[in-house]
Amino acid sequence: MRRRLRIFFVLALALSIFASGTSAQALERVSKVSPALTGKVGRLIVQRTPNFGTHLSIRMSIDGKKVANIGRNQHYGGVLSAGRHVVTVLALPNTEARRPTSMALTIKPGQVYIFTATWDSDRLVLQPSNFYMPTARVP
Repeated sequence: MRRRLRIFFVLALALSIFASGTSAQALERVSKVSPALTGKVGRLIVQRTPNFGTHLSIRMSIDGKKVANIGRNQHYGGVLSAGRHVVTVLALPNTEARRPTSMALTIKPGQVYIFTATWDSDRLVLQPSNFYMPTARVP
């Protein structure tokens, strides 16, 4: 019994050392790739509902600049500077001649903002969400 307990503690210690090293390496990789993450920034995630539309994509712009075309089983994930931004989305192909949907968003440092693109009648809307559905990130 003592031997099993000792093995358990050794394994637990090894796992905790491995986990702390892995998270430190991940943080180091993120800060090397994007030094802005250490500043006053927030994260924005825009995902699609599963029934959004098989042959539809979402063209997304932030502050008038196109940042992504979100296809089926994809999401947008990006870092934005703190402050006010305008997020605009439009379903493509736009065969119904719909107008783009725009939303003002004030980013606070260190916050994560998750929105889900869905339909409200025939209008594309971005609904705030507390749930993230893992999908492929738009390149």
